[in-house]
Amino acid sequence: MIKKVFIVLLLCITVCCSGYRKPHKYTIEAERDAYFHNNVGLNYLKDRVYYAAIQEFKIAISLSPSTQATAIFQNNLGETYLFIGYPDQAQTCFEDAIKLYGLNLKYYMNLIKCYKEQNIIESKIKEFQGSNDIYDRIKLGLLYIENGQYRLGVNTLDELTMEEPDLIITSALRQYIAKVVKENL
Repeated sequence: MIKKVFIVLLLCITVCCSGYRKPHKYTIEAERDAYFHNNVGLNYLKDRVYYAAIQEFKIAISLSPSTQATAIFQNNLGETYLFIGYPDQAQTCFEDAIKLYGLNLKYYMNLIKCYKEQNIIESKIKEFQGSNDIYDRIKLGLLYIENGQYRLGVNTLDELTMEEPDLIITSALRQYIAKVVKENL
């Protein structure tokens, strides 16, 4: 009897201590994983490992391609490209960020930097002049200011803030207008 109990006990201990485990189901949580890869990319940026940062931002974008958070990932990717001297690739990122969430002034400011570095401000002014799209008008106002046409830029943005007082970006535009007026007019 003791022998049987000992054998059963030994068998139980062996099974419990063995390396056998039920396989763990790994579920992909795209949104969580996208944030994780974005944060890894930001850490690579701190360490100045730009290629790895770019790859991490691309992974984050691919995991969550059409959310508001993806606009942040696109902006981070664009800023990295801009920093390492690829404004044409950065331009696409900032344009995509604006398409996903067009109410963040930082995305527009970064896009205007790209236009400036590529020397295409004049052509972009002509492109946006006839547009009634609110986002194109924001770009136009910022382009005028970047081109030294401060009054025209301030007037364009001021008209926009009067027409659309409830937009999230309106308060940021008003602050920017005040800064431009104080510094240049």
